[in-house]
Amino acid sequence: MNKAELIFIKIFLALFALNSLSLYGYFSSSHPNHHHHHLAINHRNTTAAEGFPKKIPHRKPHLSNPPRPIIPSKPWPTIPSYLPWSFSPTVALNSCEAYFGNGFTKISNILPVKAALRSGSSWFRCRYSETLRTSICEGGKIRMDPGKIKMSGGGEKLEDVIGRSEGKELPEFEDGAFVVESRLKRRKLVGYKFLHKILPENVTRHPIRESVRSIVIVGQNDFDCQEWVEEPTLLVTRFEYANLYHTVTDWYSAYMSSRVTGLPNRPHLVFVDGHCKRSSFSLVSIFRTSLLSLNCLSSNALLSYNADLLFLAEHFQTQLEETWKALFSSLRFAKNFTGPVCFRHAIFSPLGYETPLFRGLSEEINCRGVSAHDLQQNPDIHKTARVSEFGEMIRAAFGFPVNRHHAGKAASGHNVLFVRREDYLAHPRHEGKVESRLTNEQHVFDSLQSWASDHLKCKVNLINGLLAHMPMKEQIRAIQDASVIIGAHGAGLTHIVSATPNTVILEIIGSEFKRPHFRLIAQWKGLEYHAIYLYGSYANPRAVILRLNKIIKSLGC
Repeated sequence: MNKAELIFIKIFLALFALNSLSLYGYFSSSHPNHHHHHLAINHRNTTAAEGFPKKIPHRKPHLSNPPRPIIPSKPWPTIPSYLPWSFSPTVALNSCEAYFGNGFTKISNILPVKAALRSGSSWFRCRYSETLRTSICEGGKIRMDPGKIKMSGGGEKLEDVIGRSEGKELPEFEDGAFVVESRLKRRKLVGYKFLHKILPENVTRHPIRESVRSIVIVGQNDFDCQEWVEEPTLLVTRFEYANLYHTVTDWYSAYMSSRVTGLPNRPHLVFVDGHCKRSSFSLVSIFRTSLLSLNCLSSNALLSYNADLLFLAEHFQTQLEETWKALFSSLRFAKNFTGPVCFRHAIFSPLGYETPLFRGLSEEINCRGVSAHDLQQNPDIHKTARVSEFGEMIRAAFGFPVNRHHAGKAASGHNVLFVRREDYLAHPRHEGKVESRLTNEQHVFDSLQSWASDHLKCKVNLINGLLAHMPMKEQIRAIQDASVIIGAHGAGLTHIVSATPNTVILEIIGSEFKRPHFRLIAQWKGLEYHAIYLYGSYANPRAVILRLNKIIKSLGC
């Protein structure tokens, strides 16, 4: 081999080595990131919250509009009374946990999650509670078509919808109002036999039952979306949306649905109804006695019906919508969507009528409220901390401390909150008369004011609880700062669900309103409860003061 050939071979080997090093550098710099990308996906898919399905891989979405920015989800607050909502098939029928917690023990996997993981199609399941006789249904990759839901738009100002009938605000679902993607050959997701089993028709036109009934199955090529919602979303239909008590049952249903399905953060909301905005109370002064019927009541408005004049007191805000937004991550109305919208994870929340707060009015729920710590130390199927947990959730949603105790209240005196009840039509769409539960309420309040100012042993602050004139946050503040809450039977007393431990409740009950609403809430929270029963609707101020004196003395005064 001559010298020239040797030099050529050396150059060739050097170039080969350089090329090898370049290839090694390229692959070593790019492959690890690719590997870690798969690890991240696998980690996300295998670390879902308890009960919360893994993220379903999806094909390239069919979108007719640009993607909507993801709205941040609020984290769950840390609350003292929280206990895990773990799924347990052994929860005793009609136990406190079956009523107030996770008694949804019978799971029907209609479109299994595992199949959806493999194919990228939809999943759907329902969790049935034998105790509450209803289901929480949820699914992934679900399309809602607002055009196939017949109802008014919802969320309008009250004065813009005077005269609209309630029927136009409740949804009617055509087939295809909701759609899932699957390779199944049948057209409808479920039949009537299955619906009767998991979603009994507890009310006429049951919206959750009708929603599930409307679900149809389509193939991959027919699953088109104008918009994708990536965040877990609760679909809520309200009935008695204008009444605080019934709205609290809706809040409880939404909270329970969120916990039972294991959502890692507070969900977003879509109201599947067409109700107008409404404050927590409709304050009414009647200038003439005849009143036939009203539809949506207006704030800042004078309404005339056959020359009968009704004045509605001014509202500051729609306090009930304010609380929905505080409790959950965001709020929209179904009709706000301009076309078919697809949800990565949608939950159909049961009606407020199907919660224990409402069931307890017609069936015996033998439960007593205790602290979560006591329940952990001494488990008992007839004790619960769930209602206290829910009340703490409301307080935390408005930024209030949730670890306050009775001892801290007495430092600046005892607040006695008198929840005032201004005459109003409780169900404005129904024919009826304005109800007065305590005809001499002002006289009673004035007498209590004199008693409080003359109280010598300790300071007593009588708080004039005109809650309807206060933003919801200030209403909650007044409740949590109270040592004693007193008032005539009425929706405003529903606020005791947010009362702190050791708060004492004194309810004044007229002869026509002997109903157990607030006695039961106090019982389920473990609060001390007293009642003054009237003959008619007149209360003797001296009798009220005597009862309050005993309560204040029991608090150490």
